[in-house]
Amino acid sequence: MDMSLLEPKSVVSSPFSSFRHQVQRFSRCSSCIGKFSRASYSNGVPNKAYCSGAVSSIGQDKLPAEGFTHQINGTNGLSSKLFSRDRRLLDAVDDQYDGIVIDPNGLPSNPVVFSSNLRFSLSHWKKKGKKGVWLKLLVEQSELIPIALKAGFQYHHAEPEYLMLTYWIPDGPCMLPSNASHHVGVGGFVINDRNEVLVVQEKYCSPAFANFWKIPTGFIVQKEEIYTGVTREVKEETGIETEFIEVIAFRHAHNIAFEKSDLFFVCMLRPLSTEIIVDDLEIQAAKWMPLAEFVEQSLVKEDVMFKKIIDICIARLDKYYCGLNVHQLVSKFDGKLSSLYYNTIEGEDLTCTGK
Repeated sequence: MDMSLLEPKSVVSSPFSSFRHQVQRFSRCSSCIGKFSRASYSNGVPNKAYCSGAVSSIGQDKLPAEGFTHQINGTNGLSSKLFSRDRRLLDAVDDQYDGIVIDPNGLPSNPVVFSSNLRFSLSHWKKKGKKGVWLKLLVEQSELIPIALKAGFQYHHAEPEYLMLTYWIPDGPCMLPSNASHHVGVGGFVINDRNEVLVVQEKYCSPAFANFWKIPTGFIVQKEEIYTGVTREVKEETGIETEFIEVIAFRHAHNIAFEKSDLFFVCMLRPLSTEIIVDDLEIQAAKWMPLAEFVEQSLVKEDVMFKKIIDICIARLDKYYCGLNVHQLVSKFDGKLSSLYYNTIEGEDLTCTGK
């Protein structure tokens, strides 16, 4: 460091000579490099607490990317400004698409430091030719959100524990994948040996559906299979244990809840128990209803979608129709176990294996 920067050129009187000596001695303490900030001063005097041997082992390779300057100005008194430019790269890893994933656990808690380090890191990654940057901010880091937005980040998605933001570095359209676009729903068509269908009336619904008996339905949760999700939903709403047989059909609709698209899978299930236990939080009533009575409901007969679904389920019962069985397979592309739904194939004939 050029020590002339620490010389008070316009001040030569003795009252400042001891202060100059302290500044010179303090600047030679290697453990204080990178820790020198405005807080290092109290009433214009260096605070020795910032010169600690506890960090003296920091090597030159771990010093700040930019150092500090000290200026003394004025003729009638001393006016000092110490600018800390402790700019470091944020902790991050490369992803497989030449992007950056920032570690939320390594972010500075100080918003000023975070802002400085974020801009320095973006500049560094741009020089390295990186593309997309993923920044996850935990709930306790919410005060950093405005800083990231000001730096050019955009909202991607939010969960109860965090907010995900993204930044696209190259010029041109952003190639990062968008947030999940679909909800996945399931409905369980459960029919027993007496040709009775398990049906429910929902507690909260439009008045037009207040007296309508429908099959149990619900949403798949994260990391849940279709075939396990539908049996779970039936169990939660009615207390009936079931066994998955097939996916009978599925519906694809758009602009449903929160302007998301919706996939709804109708599944045939075999009952393994008979006693109904109603979920009082969601369900008004549940019962076993004769199939003939179920299909005679006006909403089933008048609605094209409902009628087609029931017709398909009845055709499956009579073995005039085959649904999709679930098969567990591992792909070499990702090495993960997946569920593939398809008809069982014997030669060139499609056969229904469900009973």
